[in-house]
Amino acid sequence: METGEAGTNESGTDGEKTHDDQYFSHWRCCRQTGLAFLKEHLKPLQKLKGVSFTVVNGENANVVGITPAQADAILAAGADVVTLGNHTWTRWELQPYLDEKARILRPANYAPQCPGRGDATFTTPFGPIRVINLLGRFSLDTNTDNPFPTVDALLAENQTRMVLVDMHAEATSEKLAMGWFLDGRVSAVWGTHTHVQTSDARVLPRGTGYISDLGMTGPSESVLGIAPEQSIRKFLGDPPRRYEQAKGPGKLEGAVFTVDTETGACTAVEAIRITP
Repeated sequence: METGEAGTNESGTDGEKTHDDQYFSHWRCCRQTGLAFLKEHLKPLQKLKGVSFTVVNGENANVVGITPAQADAILAAGADVVTLGNHTWTRWELQPYLDEKARILRPANYAPQCPGRGDATFTTPFGPIRVINLLGRFSLDTNTDNPFPTVDALLAENQTRMVLVDMHAEATSEKLAMGWFLDGRVSAVWGTHTHVQTSDARVLPRGTGYISDLGMTGPSESVLGIAPEQSIRKFLGDPPRRYEQAKGPGKLEGAVFTVDTETGACTAVEAIRITP
């Protein structure tokens, strides 16, 4: 599961107020260990960092996919929005929930007849925030539209200064290309899906915050949340079987983006990791 947050920090000089800075953090939460760790640590982290808006990618909360009850639990833990990815349709009971709940998004480049939405604007005390969920196509057999013209069309008549984009994709190259494609047009682009946090958090030249992958909130002693022994056996050639969650302690990974509320530009990005 991945999470994102934002908080307000006002500062001034000689009595003159400067632009407000909003702090956005984003995390990926996986499996029951990840959900339990998120419940324990997200709200204290929001308080510590002064965060007031949070986005969580929750598509692996049920190992593969997410149930409505798990999505509700993520929102109750402190998330403002839950995003998804290539396992959106794994749990059939999620489909009516996607139409009912405005705060859970599926990728915008799924076919228009699919349940739910991939783009929404949320009202906050510091201005509207638009969140867009996209799904990459490289090596993912997902039958989606190209995410690049999809987001281009979504932004064609954009009136919102603060725009956040979750690019759920396998290839780092596809995520990096999306970051550069949207540089100066959105506040932040972060990658999800590969579960391993990257060390490239930065602000791109035109003011878009970027990180290739947030990492994972889930079992720390694991192979992408799975029991190491099972993953090893798979690579040795054993027949496929249902994934088993790794046991042991959890961790929380993500990123915090600082955004100027008047311009929508990102001014800083910080990768976050919390371990036991």
